[in-house]
Amino acid sequence: MTKRSLPLPFILFLPIAVFSFFRFRAALLGYRSAGPLPGDAPSVAPPPFPNVTLLSLAAEEVGEAELRKDVENLLHGSFVSVSDGGGARRFRSYSSWRQDNHLEGRTRMRLPAQFHAPKHYHFLPEFRRSLRDWFRSRRFQPEVMSELARLVKIPIDHHYGRPGSQQLFGSCAVVGNSGILMNNEHGKLIDGHDLVIRLNNARIQGYHRNVGSKTGLSFINSNILHACARRESCFCHPYGESIPMVMYICQALHFLDYAVCNSSHKAPILITDVRFDMLCARIVKYYSLKRFTEETGKPPDEWKNVHDEKLFHYSSGMQAVMLAVGICDKVSIFGFGKSSEAKHHYHTNQKKELDLHDYEAEYALYHDLVEWPQVIPFLKDSGFEVPPVVFYH
Repeated sequence: MTKRSLPLPFILFLPIAVFSFFRFRAALLGYRSAGPLPGDAPSVAPPPFPNVTLLSLAAEEVGEAELRKDVENLLHGSFVSVSDGGGARRFRSYSSWRQDNHLEGRTRMRLPAQFHAPKHYHFLPEFRRSLRDWFRSRRFQPEVMSELARLVKIPIDHHYGRPGSQQLFGSCAVVGNSGILMNNEHGKLIDGHDLVIRLNNARIQGYHRNVGSKTGLSFINSNILHACARRESCFCHPYGESIPMVMYICQALHFLDYAVCNSSHKAPILITDVRFDMLCARIVKYYSLKRFTEETGKPPDEWKNVHDEKLFHYSSGMQAVMLAVGICDKVSIFGFGKSSEAKHHYHTNQKKELDLHDYEAEYALYHDLVEWPQVIPFLKDSGFEVPPVVFYH
């Protein structure tokens, strides 16, 4: 008996069907989705690449001339004061001058109060050296992301008695201060990370179940250290005296506090590289400009009518997240976001956000870190590869 051959149409159709099946199967197995952030619709396609106009506006350094003048005054011992309205005079540096620029009659004055004692005069050379080096390094260089392990991790390793290595931390948790932390008991999950980064000396005693108890790095802005400098021995260690700090400079004057406090602290105080500061500033300003144009339909040059160009700044949390992205193989973000049913900060009675930040724009950045890091402006051209980022609600 002769075997019957398959009809020609079926022979032609069979390879196509097999190929289509395996292609569909591969697509199913290969699909991975990062969970959306609060309020986001599921992403079906990456957002468009950065807008050239917004990039240009985000790169503008509006307060550069004033900052330069302020630094030069400090380096040459010219301290400026302004009347408080009652005849007394207080020191004023760059940031406060921006806020009070309607006041006139700037005059020279002596050093701030904590430097009146002769025993503090020997800190002035260190103050001027640190300030001078910081300002000389001021340039836009997004490649600094690849240097953060050398700049930050190696000093931390040395402090803890480990050999300095640029091998990244395996996993890092960045713990924000939002009241939404009280909605979940993530404490053990947070403590399970190799490095736990906390912000601006937020209190953890009494909140361990929600925020954890472990701290490996304290990230603060220099206003925090300025307040601590008034205390005996500059005490600024809610997590223990052995915990190192990373601090970004809000005012050039705060290098005075750094010079005094760094000499008395058992753990190092590391100042963020000014190139890293500039990168974070441009990224956040871009996302704020983008949000403004999309939500209002107005041209981007009207953004300055809503935000003070000279005061606008990224939050401590944003830069802490970017630091973790630079020194960790995996990053987990906790306690970022807001809810009408939660306090602004879980540990304070603060009622609202500061006007100089745009938190909604920063949330958009976190969304892109999770889902589409390849489109983040300024960062995408640095050659730096963003590690996996997980956002916990």
